[in-house]
Amino acid sequence: MTLEEVVGCNTTEKKMETVSQALEELLVAAQRQDCLTVGVYESAKLMNVDPDSVVLCVLATDEEDEDDIALQIHFTLLQAFCCDNDINILRVSGMRRLAQLLEEDTEDSNGNEPRDLHCILVTNPPVQPLQCQALQDVSSFCEESRCRNQWVPSLELQDG
Repeated sequence: MTLEEVVGCNTTEKKMETVSQALEELLVAAQRQDCLTVGVYESAKLMNVDPDSVVLCVLATDEEDEDDIALQIHFTLLQAFCCDNDINILRVSGMRRLAQLLEEDTEDSNGNEPRDLHCILVTNPPVQPLQCQALQDVSSFCEESRCRNQWVPSLELQDG
């Protein structure tokens, strides 16, 4: 391994860590401002009605979801829609971390099923748009990835 490869790997790792932190900050801030849509079906409905309000689509899976054909078909359709509508997309692994961030329990106190965290949309409210550094960092990462022909960049969220 050359010095450039070692240094390059290290900076790529740091960049991914920074973007992961920015994504976490963004999701928490968006939830506080009621700018999150959670769930595959809920997300598809919103994108059909108001695609211009969506600034980021997060598709989340863990290893056990890789064999879920229905979920993969939904992801393919959502990714195509996002590409057609210039919506940034991120594939994320670390469902448990997402649940921690969004304060999701495996079941709520009424015994209801938890929300489906496989697809999360961050929307921009029309009155006071999200203007946070975290959104800019994540958007820049998505844009840089597209420039490298990586249309759906991936991140790994670490349990915190």
